[in-house]
Amino acid sequence: MTVQRLLDTQKSVERTFVSPDTSIREVLGVLASKNVGAVVITDDGETVQGIISERDIVRGLHSEGAELLGKPAREVMTEKVVTCAVTDRAAGIMAVMVAKHLRHVPVIDEGGRLISMLSMRDLLQLRLLEVQSEADAMRSYIAGDS
Repeated sequence: MTVQRLLDTQKSVERTFVSPDTSIREVLGVLASKNVGAVVITDDGETVQGIISERDIVRGLHSEGAELLGKPAREVMTEKVVTCAVTDRAAGIMAVMVAKHLRHVPVIDEGGRLISMLSMRDLLQLRLLEVQSEADAMRSYIAGDS
């Protein structure tokens, strides 16, 4: 299954992002209100400049303390962002995410524009549905159903 098909069947296309100048306090508000674990950092809503996750903020708070909350997202964001394309295979993206210990990967179109965010949860739900479907097919086959 491709990433595009997963987006079409599993979730609405969500483009949650903030600008690099957004304070960490405001980023926390976005994460909480959208119930997500990471947001894309972009000036124009299309070009991925970075990503900031709950983990990034926790690490920053640990090293810098509460002063971090007033700092801009650009100071905490991860700049080297692993992205995926709508034409990529979901299983391949899952393998990359596991290997690189990623929980969120921005999805971009052929022009490099932000489309959505793919989470490990999305991919695990897909895999669970696939396993359930295979088990149902096997039961049907064994039972002799056509």
